[in-house]
Amino acid sequence: MPKNKTGKKVLVLLGSPRKKGNTAVLAGEIARGAASKGAEVETVFLHGMKISPCQGCMACQKKNAKRCALDDDMQALYPKLLAADAWVIASPVYWFTMTAQTKLWMDRCFALPAYGMDPFRGKRIAVAMAYGGEDPFDSGAVNALRAFQDAYAYVEADLVGMVYGSAMEAGKIKADEKVMKEARALGMKLAGP
Repeated sequence: MPKNKTGKKVLVLLGSPRKKGNTAVLAGEIARGAASKGAEVETVFLHGMKISPCQGCMACQKKNAKRCALDDDMQALYPKLLAADAWVIASPVYWFTMTAQTKLWMDRCFALPAYGMDPFRGKRIAVAMAYGGEDPFDSGAVNALRAFQDAYAYVEADLVGMVYGSAMEAGKIKADEKVMKEARALGMKLAGP
């Protein structure tokens, strides 16, 4: 255990169907950076969870609401989201934006205020993305990155940083030393003060 333990909890949310894909590699490097600063890191594989789409019923938004009306794996995830000081949201680019798994999770975070007062304000967030194109614009990565920026600015979360790179074959991102170094540094920053 590192001597400089921060006591911070970092929750990594993998939004890819590939457990060992490029996005998972980037998220893992962010996690290693955070752990090197003493953070406690937990990883959740969203693809392996039963997360239903938001039904727009607004039950979670009613006065004195205590939960989302849907009973699925998000019920176990809400307390983890609240307990974490920081989130790492990792998604590859699928059809010019984040994956469906990531978007389902993100939509269901609409109910998070029913579980705790101001659950987003000050939450530290890092984003990791991998895409198959040559640049983040023509690949669609910027669409997802912009969605994260706008959403987390709106709820007053602290978007600490984003790391992204081009790689199609699983694990190929490891060869991009610059992106891997940026991911590790982002994790260290995420776990810092």
